Amino acid sequence: MEKVSERLNRMSVSATLAMTQKSRELKAQGYDVINLSIGEPDFDTPEHVKEAAKRAIDENYTHYPPVPGYESLKKAIVNKFKRENNLEFDENQIVVSSGAKHSIINVFLAIIDPGDEVIIPAPYWVSYPDMVGLAEGVPVVIKCGIESDFKMTAKQLEQHITPKTRAIIYSSPSNPTGMLYSKDELEALAKVIEKHPNIIVISDEIYEHINFSGKHQSIAQFDAIKDRVVVVNGVSKGYAMTGWRIGYIGGPLWIAKAVTKLQGQFTSGACTIAQKAAEAALNAGSDSCKEMTAIFKKRRDLVMGLFKEINGIKMNEPQGAFYVFPEVSSFYGKSFENYTIKDSGDLALYILETEFVASVGGHAFGSPECLRFSYATSDDMLIEAISRIKRALSKLK
Repeated sequence: MEKVSERLNRMSVSATLAMTQKSRELKAQGYDVINLSIGEPDFDTPEHVKEAAKRAIDENYTHYPPVPGYESLKKAIVNKFKRENNLEFDENQIVVSSGAKHSIINVFLAIIDPGDEVIIPAPYWVSYPDMVGLAEGVPVVIKCGIESDFKMTAKQLEQHITPKTRAIIYSSPSNPTGMLYSKDELEALAKVIEKHPNIIVISDEIYEHINFSGKHQSIAQFDAIKDRVVVVNGVSKGYAMTGWRIGYIGGPLWIAKAVTKLQGQFTSGACTIAQKAAEAALNAGSDSCKEMTAIFKKRRDLVMGLFKEINGIKMNEPQGAFYVFPEVSSFYGKSFENYTIKDSGDLALYILETEFVASVGGHAFGSPECLRFSYATSDDMLIEAISRIKRALSKLK
């Protein structure tokens, strides 16, 4: 009998991965697809990082590593936190995993009991609610609209805390909106959290280096709550190392120990060669990240200008990452030929099937009035893609 678990039945398919797969299928059929659905830098991994990986092979880093990561990599992470974020961690507070996604699910499985609530401001990264559900927790979603730059206020947070609240998770810079929290905004949230000593904060900072507005701010900087903050980061986005699958946490020692115990039964240590590559990336600092970020900022400006020429789209200006998240609900209820647009999923599919531009419907991020487009591709591709999107939208009546 073919029967999967109820645990799996309750879980959604990742909308971003689903759209990427559909784009690949259309491309394989010969269609000229421009994929703006994927959350991946279009740059290659820096040469010094690749050289470090080659050395690791030659030096026989091919045996089981320690479960929480090589000491040399954990030291590089500790130094990175101190150098770039002014955060103090001991090496025992660091756990290296197979990507930041792995890091996050580790933390949820380590701290959540059945029925525990986890506050998630929306728009959120697609996997947060399903991860909470997998850990038998209850996602508590706070709707944050374009009028507040898609950010949660301290007042909203306070209103949603209950005796069952166990954790809060958010990303800054944000996937999908590209928005980021200022120091003052984080401090206001920290003051609320300070009053609730059982709450753990999971701060997803994977887009840290793709920041257009100055210094990155982490909620872990506030002394009153720093012992209850887990900082999640990795090398995927800032160093163009998505395929290497290295993420990490810096957090309270008891959580690091719990995550290590869990990881010891699930995956053991992350790939040895990738760890040595990540070590080289972190030890070299963030200069290569700055060059990439400057290019992303230029693309952000290009994309914003082009989208503003399309009637019916409402935009705000992202301050980081490489996404725009326009509000497109004015097109709902409209039709063209066999297509009737009821929601963001319909609109994303319509644009893909008629003009071959892939995006992701905002329903996957908790904001069904929006679409997410990645601008991690060339200027020429972006100009052509938005021209196609404009044409598709103009046909809807």
